[in-house]
Amino acid sequence: MENKLTYDEAFKELEAIKNEILNETISVDVLSEKVKRASELIAYCQEKLRATETEVNSIISNMKSEKQ
Repeated sequence: MENKLTYDEAFKELEAIKNEILNETISVDVLSEKVKRASELIAYCQEKLRATETEVNSIISNMKSEKQ
């Protein structure tokens, strides 16, 4: 997975793959490649969301500690 890929770019690519599959515009010859790529993008997005959640929780905890 590219390090410079943003969450929004990954999500948009996932949407495009989903639409190709739903609209049946994807060739059977490349279907497995697209599904594999979608799996990679989902894993990337999940990790990005987990990292963001951890960072936000840390910031909130620090804010609470500073108030006390």
